[in-house]
Amino acid sequence: MGRVRLTEFHEMVRDEFGQMHGDALLRDHVLLELGGRTAAEAIEAGQEPREVWRALCEEFDVPPARR
Repeated sequence: MGRVRLTEFHEMVRDEFGQMHGDALLRDHVLLELGGRTAAEAIEAGQEPREVWRALCEEFDVPPARR
């Protein structure tokens, strides 16, 4: 997977977790892999959406075929 644009990142989150759950997950779920930040905080701090997506996939056991 190459560079992921922010809009693509949000689409992937919505497709995998649903709109409402995905929004809450980005805003509320703290990921140790992202330095104890939420996905939204990590992106706001400048972390690449691709890295945040990988951390979410690891945390929630998203199957490799859907990563």
